[in-house]
Amino acid sequence: LLVLLLMRIFKPERKLKIPIAIGFAIILLSFLAHTAGLGIRWYISGHAPWSNAYESLVYIAWASMLAGVIFMKRSPLTLATTAILASMVLTVAGLQMMDPELTPLVPVLKSYWLSIHVSLIVASYGFLALGALMGFLNLIVMIFNYKGGNSNLKRTMKELTYINEMTLTVGIFLLSIGTFLGGVWANESWGRYWGWDAKETWALVTILVYAFVLHMRLIPGYRGRYAFNMASLVAYGSVIMTYFGVNYYLSGLHSYATGDPVPIPTFVYYVLVILFVVGLGAFFANRNANKVT
Repeated sequence: LLVLLLMRIFKPERKLKIPIAIGFAIILLSFLAHTAGLGIRWYISGHAPWSNAYESLVYIAWASMLAGVIFMKRSPLTLATTAILASMVLTVAGLQMMDPELTPLVPVLKSYWLSIHVSLIVASYGFLALGALMGFLNLIVMIFNYKGGNSNLKRTMKELTYINEMTLTVGIFLLSIGTFLGGVWANESWGRYWGWDAKETWALVTILVYAFVLHMRLIPGYRGRYAFNMASLVAYGSVIMTYFGVNYYLSGLHSYATGDPVPIPTFVYYVLVILFVVGLGAFFANRNANKVT
């Protein structure tokens, strides 16, 4: 679907309406099936289906798809992008290191706060992930617009940047509220609101990082679309550290989410190289386009 939508941008005269409509229908039906799957798992387990790494990844994929459905009216590229994102997240959930088995909750998670605090925090990861992927897609569009004269590409970059900002705003809102409510839960469970636990600290770092990204347009020299989209992509590293890094490489009171340290998958290094190359290419392409215009 994403390929078809990009083809329509470059070749607007091509008749792609029917294939695109079919693609949208398939994605929406898949989202409904995903929603039903979460509901069934909730019913069978008797608790909210985001209590371990596997379940939270499945929920992140669902939340990212929800974000795509919400913002698809702004740009059809949004839903196509979230479909790819959800597929990537579900692929990670299917790795051997993730255990899909239904298990009883540990005592500290047997609370109504599981349905509130964790759902907000994990949902924010889905919205922020969509922002990162929208930023990456915008960088690719910038590379194709290196000459700066394509009005369709300019309009697409404007739409993607606008949607990116909205998704990051929703994401940081959910993360902030979830972190605040997490303090209330911590006081009920451990007798203190904040203890600079590794998870708490990195959640705060993530909030500060995204607060900077959303306000960097107020700083001279950081107002362009390239700076914002690149920052939204890089900023997701703080989410990855909060989610994977703390769970698998650090220790703290959130030990119920920890596991044995695992080696970093090889594909991560390839992804970093691709991101670096695309970011560098978009930088020079954007600079050239600004000179031309």
